[in-house]
Amino acid sequence: MKKCLLTIIAALLLAPGVFAGPKRLAVKVPIANVRSGPGQQYEILWKIGMYHPLVVLEKSGAWLRFRDFEKDEGWIHRSLVGRIPAVITVKEKCNIRSGPGTQKPVLFTAEKGVPFKVLKRKKHWIYVEHADGDRGWIHKSLVW
Repeated sequence: MKKCLLTIIAALLLAPGVFAGPKRLAVKVPIANVRSGPGQQYEILWKIGMYHPLVVLEKSGAWLRFRDFEKDEGWIHRSLVGRIPAVITVKEKCNIRSGPGTQKPVLFTAEKGVPFKVLKRKKHWIYVEHADGDRGWIHKSLVW
């Protein structure tokens, strides 16, 4: 009996996702409303755009309570988010470069709070795409 119980506990501990941390998702529509509660009857607190990453804290029916990179919390309908690898800039001025390295030319800069879809990674660099289609490389220290 004891051996059987230990086997079951071990299997649960090794099962994928059983003790996984918070789920990270990103907005998959151009603009999404963030609400004060789990339903359309709740106040719209603010709006977030495509690829905005968030960490799910709680589920209530079709609604998700989340926290973002600034530790702000709100509710969003689950149909508006997906498992999209995404990052958001956390510094006031972030250089987006033509290649993975500080010696590469700057293509454009992004202010704090600009979300990007992650296309690939190379060591400490991330190849990203903005919702408008602009692409480039950003250092991982500049994003959440």
